[in-house]
Amino acid sequence: MGSSNRKKKEKQKDFQKTKLKVGKTKPKASNFTDTSFKSKAIVVAQQSLSEDAPDPVEQFKHNLSLAATSRSDSQRKDALAFLTGQLSVNPPNNPVGTPVVLSKLLPLVSDASAPVRTQLLKLFRALPAPEVRPVAEKILLFIRAGVTHLSAEIRDDTLSVMEWLLDVAGDEVVSCPGGWMKTLNSFAAMMGWSTLVPSTSSKTSKGWTSAPKSTFGALKGGQSYARQISVLAKFLDIGFHPEKRSAHNPQMYWDNLNRVSRATNPFAYLNIFGAPRDEDGEMYADREDRQRAFNRKWRSLMTKAVDEAKKEGGAVGRAAATLDQVLKEGMGDYDETVSG
Repeated sequence: MGSSNRKKKEKQKDFQKTKLKVGKTKPKASNFTDTSFKSKAIVVAQQSLSEDAPDPVEQFKHNLSLAATSRSDSQRKDALAFLTGQLSVNPPNNPVGTPVVLSKLLPLVSDASAPVRTQLLKLFRALPAPEVRPVAEKILLFIRAGVTHLSAEIRDDTLSVMEWLLDVAGDEVVSCPGGWMKTLNSFAAMMGWSTLVPSTSSKTSKGWTSAPKSTFGALKGGQSYARQISVLAKFLDIGFHPEKRSAHNPQMYWDNLNRVSRATNPFAYLNIFGAPRDEDGEMYADREDRQRAFNRKWRSLMTKAVDEAKKEGGAVGRAAATLDQVLKEGMGDYDETVSG
């Protein structure tokens, strides 16, 4: 047995010498793993082990910061999805408050990524309406910027944000400073109706004019134009809706004189500490004021534009017919001689 083992070893040595001479080695298997290295520790990057769960407050703040500042589209979307989930639970988990969330995320209304804008709208819908109403004026600033954006996709998505705001804070939208006239101006600019307004600087001015941004007749452009008209009709319907009259109360006179108002800013209409406002930036707190301002600048021009849109037919024509009905009902009882 010993001699046979020695013979086998000698044959193996001879075979190895032959391999070295020829220069060829045995090919390694496809699943070969080199285990010749030695390591004293294994390091896993960006991970840590802890017995305690992460703090929900810090998690919320971290994702809020990611959603607002991250340069990655997918990271912003994922952070918004996390925040939406936190706001949708019962009770909602929002340690920073709705005003802070809105102040951080409102710039994303004009974000270049469509999935981010879609997720942002879902987050807005998860916010409680009573906490949204006091900041309607601030939200409108970003909506007006979005509906006049150069990108048609951003304009369309911003209209969805506008519809959401009208649903949760319609009265605050039409009555806040600039909420009535400035929003109408933005709608007119988006729909190409601003070119119908005569220039106030010079009656004989010649030069460039802004062309309508909607493409009439085209499938996608026509659908966008119809939706713009529908959202405008919803906005005007809220603005022209008669205020609810409360029952007669003899004590109401003294309450108005002595009781402190519960509104967030009861003396905002005085504009004591704000910048001087022009006609477009004023507050139009009641229906009659809004009718007067609309009649002065937009009634005749918008009526002509609606008549032209009705001739388009299809979705545009149906939306224009709805807007025409809103104008007739909202301005039907307006009397210029009485209102001045």
